[in-house]
Amino acid sequence: MTATAAATTTPARRRTRTGGPGDRSGLLENILGWTLVVVIAMFVTQIGLM
Repeated sequence: MTATAAATTTPARRRTRTGGPGDRSGLLENILGWTLVVVIAMFVTQIGLM
């Protein structure tokens, strides 16, 4: 990789959101996670597995 190519790709990589610990979507992720848990629990209860 040349110096020019490295210089042009570096800023784009900094802006890429990967879902790692640096992202600040913790509250939304927790809400969606608990919603999924509740939906799965309702489904399991309705089909009589518990």
